[in-house]
Amino acid sequence: MLARVANNLFWMGRYIERSEHIARYLNVNYFSSLDAPNTKSQNRQFVLRSMLFMVGTPEKDENKILIEQDVLFQIGLDCDSPYSIINNIRHARENANSARDLISTELYESINKFYHFVLNYSSDAFVKNGLHDFTSNVAEMTAILRGKIRGTLLHDDIYAIIMMGVNIERATQIIRIINAKYNDALIARGSYGDKINNSFEWTTLLKCAESYDMMRRFYKKTPTTISTLEFLILNPNCPRSIMNSLNQVYGHIKILDPSRAYDKSTTAFLIGKVRAEYQYKYIEEIEENIQVFIENILQNLNEISEKMEKEFFNY
Repeated sequence: MLARVANNLFWMGRYIERSEHIARYLNVNYFSSLDAPNTKSQNRQFVLRSMLFMVGTPEKDENKILIEQDVLFQIGLDCDSPYSIINNIRHARENANSARDLISTELYESINKFYHFVLNYSSDAFVKNGLHDFTSNVAEMTAILRGKIRGTLLHDDIYAIIMMGVNIERATQIIRIINAKYNDALIARGSYGDKINNSFEWTTLLKCAESYDMMRRFYKKTPTTISTLEFLILNPNCPRSIMNSLNQVYGHIKILDPSRAYDKSTTAFLIGKVRAEYQYKYIEEIEENIQVFIENILQNLNEISEKMEKEFFNY
């Protein structure tokens, strides 16, 4: 396989996963605010600022009044916005086109159908009353794409490359969501007599990560800072956790690099090192300085991605 084509497959997986997490964040953050127990979390400006913070363009002017339709369009269907859902799906399709002969007809048709659904979605309908319909369809279609990847491709090096992209992006997006909701919890702190450890934002965070029901079954109690972060970061059995994603990436990279020789210059060594570090961490260590942890894990994920591209996708 050409390194360029392998790179296309890797980024196809990343863009598919990225579009799903942004869509779910818009959906959950917007509609959860309607049932929030405090006026701060119900505030529409608070919600819109949280959305912009999550995609990486926080509004720094605290006095600026954000227009809801503009923010939703910017994140959802704005072709000029580099992080918009429509651009992520466009990039996924372009990468799929470049590797057309290596993926199944069923997968390609699903990506094409997904792209045309988003491309033809009315922006006026989306910003006025189509947020739930649009984001729900995006989440469902990305789930279908993951099913097509697992069910219509040989589980060989092509599959491994795509799934490495999916899992690295999943870990990155979960950390970005944790960062955004932690920031929201800090802002909303004390607005109805709560402390940060039992903030409503932890429930919203779990729903954004599609992990609320799993977490409640595991801990059998209301989400707190400790239980939420532990579940989404360190629990290897949670399919959305950072630990699970690192385990998946490690397993897939061993398919590309089956060598058992000790070589600290390889991507497999770096992933194993990062994975081992978090495998034996206490959540209390992370909670003590969550911002430092977020910066460190994002840096680790970037290093893994860059090293992977240099080792396998350099052309």
